[in-house]
Amino acid sequence: MDDFDILQPGQLLARGAARHLRLLGFPSLEEFVPTRGLRVDLMVLGPKEELWIVECKSSKADFMSDNKWHNYLEWCDRFYWAVDRDFPLELLPEGHGLIIADAYDAAIVNEAPLDKLAPARRKKMVRKFAENAALRLQRFRDPDARL
Repeated sequence: MDDFDILQPGQLLARGAARHLRLLGFPSLEEFVPTRGLRVDLMVLGPKEELWIVECKSSKADFMSDNKWHNYLEWCDRFYWAVDRDFPLELLPEGHGLIIADAYDAAIVNEAPLDKLAPARRKKMVRKFAENAALRLQRFRDPDARL
């Protein structure tokens, strides 16, 4: 079975963006929950504990139905949109980063402006990122464990 058979279009964008960011030294977690009621497509951790959020939008309808994205801004240092090359870019709000992606790779077209997190929030989020990554690996290695 090919990944294209099981992944949704936004997930394919997330895969390509995550691949590219990893090559730049920025590992990521998909479907990360920074706080109750929010779930971001990609939470990205940089080498200096920078935290980026990448929201993947696969279509105009996908973008128009998202009413929570502005709540993500307080949980990251940089915010990016990831879209494919056919996405109508005029829909995206200005003042954020832009990644053009497909299922295999991506390119950062516009760097997102830096809006540094408070130190206490950064510490909490980096710890949550690490815990999430460790638990996901443990679930993968031992799916029958009670976690």
